[in-house]
Amino acid sequence: MSKSLLVRGDRSAAGEIVTVRRGSADWRYVDFRVMRLPRGGFEAGRSREDELVIVSIEGAIDVQTSEGGWPGVGGRSSPFDGPPACVYLPPDCDYRVEAVTDSEVAFCSAPARGRRLPARLISMRETDARVRGSGQAKRCVYNVLMEPDEASTLFVTEVLTPPGNWSSYPPHKHDVDDPPNESALEELYYYRALPASGFAFQRVYTVEGDIDETLTAHDGDVVLVPRGYHVCAAAPEYAIYYLNVLAGPKHVYHMTFDPAHEWIKKDWVW
Repeated sequence: MSKSLLVRGDRSAAGEIVTVRRGSADWRYVDFRVMRLPRGGFEAGRSREDELVIVSIEGAIDVQTSEGGWPGVGGRSSPFDGPPACVYLPPDCDYRVEAVTDSEVAFCSAPARGRRLPARLISMRETDARVRGSGQAKRCVYNVLMEPDEASTLFVTEVLTPPGNWSSYPPHKHDVDDPPNESALEELYYYRALPASGFAFQRVYTVEGDIDETLTAHDGDVVLVPRGYHVCAAAPEYAIYYLNVLAGPKHVYHMTFDPAHEWIKKDWVW
């Protein structure tokens, strides 16, 4: 495994916090970037061959594109304070994102394929939250873009994990093209902590043992999961948020659990 699974971010100043680029055998599909924009600051570009999801992580943004505009997207004071708001853009779409307030914005993209879907606002409500797990594995999930007909390549979700709880649990994987049991998808986790001095542990491992890493993710960091089982845990007294972005050779989402730990969820409601 030549590429590091941990990409450090820096939230100390305006501008780029963290960036992940595809282009290696270990990371082929997802481009990801998070920006801090001061009020009145902007970021502009073009989706080119990709489909793009612009996530308002905190603050409010105006999104103007060649296929429509959406003012005041988002508005939460942090990712721990309400549901997500995003804009989906198809390929060959120009965009300009301007911060209405001091903002943090994620740009999630992957090569588009199949039919071209329309640009649109994805604005979720508190009632869209889903609780997964039980006891010390309970967490709150917003399925931002997880249905097969909502995109051509990307899957996007937000997860809030209470202090001391485990998440993405039991360990699961999606790296084999074997529907309906499993699909091949690479995945990244963008972490935020509350308070910001907090951290999470994440383990990524394969059956073969060629990957077996336990990483410490801090506020603003990214963990890459090119393949293998993965699981994470919030440190006690620190709430953890993560933004998941997934893509692969097909737009299909199936996962399998580590057989050694699958029994843990037998009485859970999913």
